[in-house]
Amino acid sequence: MTDRRLVRISLLTALAPAVWGSTYLATTEFLPPDRPLLASTLRALPAGLILLLLTRVLPRGIWWVRATVLGVLNIGAFFYFLFLAAYHLPGGVAALVMTVQPMIVLLLGALLLGARIRLLHIGACALAAAGVALLVLQPQAGLDGVGVLAGLLGAACMASGIVLTKRWGRPEGVSLLAFTGWQLTVGGLVLLPVTLLGEPLPERLTWTNVGGFAYLGIIGALLAYVVWFNGIARLPALAASFLSFASPLCATVLGYLFMGQTLGPLQLLGAAGVVGAVVLAQRGEGAPPAAPRTPPASAAEGGRHGDDEEHEHEHGRHDAVSGLGVHPSSLTAPPTGPAPRPVPPPGPGSA
Repeated sequence: MTDRRLVRISLLTALAPAVWGSTYLATTEFLPPDRPLLASTLRALPAGLILLLLTRVLPRGIWWVRATVLGVLNIGAFFYFLFLAAYHLPGGVAALVMTVQPMIVLLLGALLLGARIRLLHIGACALAAAGVALLVLQPQAGLDGVGVLAGLLGAACMASGIVLTKRWGRPEGVSLLAFTGWQLTVGGLVLLPVTLLGEPLPERLTWTNVGGFAYLGIIGALLAYVVWFNGIARLPALAASFLSFASPLCATVLGYLFMGQTLGPLQLLGAAGVVGAVVLAQRGEGAPPAAPRTPPASAAEGGRHGDDEEHEHEHGRHDAVSGLGVHPSSLTAPPTGPAPRPVPPPGPGSA
């Protein structure tokens, strides 16, 4: 992957967390108060069902389990903790708590993906956290134990979802829309009974509430997650996780434009720090390394993992000898090199 293409994919992927940065504004201004479960369910389930109706593809074999795990981590649990943090914390504090996510990706990537932890990565994480603190924290910002815990758990869910999505890849022959629909539907179905049992429904919904739910479902879930999962498939896990810092940047800009918040020199410095951390992370990762060659998986497992699987989607073939780790031509090609020189016959006086 060339540097120009990497930048293009990174910018496209960053649109998803930028849209998610509007969640804080939409939650506080357009949704019914104190309904994090309802907001999470209505954001995920309708969008997932729409994608399932469009694609008409269901998981098979081991992908029932994997789709459930990814749906809970990326959608169900993450949405709930995100909205719970948004209801209990100022948007800036919630965004700051979520900055632990790249550090979790860094550790999980080393354990599950074999990624190396570099000093540059740790420096980028520290710079990003400092930048977000300058960007969003206000002197009057307060801490709430429930909100902080929810933010930390949300960051852990999102980090785990990124790493497992990168590790498992996408089953062969399944489109990105279907893959996204599985996870949104699973997340919504997991949240639905919890919502009905654990949270009272609002007595009435205004058209403002309906518009807020529609925005979060169609723009904030359906479209944003298609873009996000596309980026995860093509970017290194840590580089993708750093793009989530577009969320507090967007939240700050929206607060300045629509909520009368100010942007001082420290906030501008913080924004520069966040952008610098993202650039450092991208440079530190570079292009994704080639996935190790492994024997073909059984049909019940739904295909191979990670970047190998994406390679198969693009080329539509499977190399039966790829598991040998050698080029097929080397199995039959004769040895190369200079031909041996002939030995001259003995002369008359050589006896």
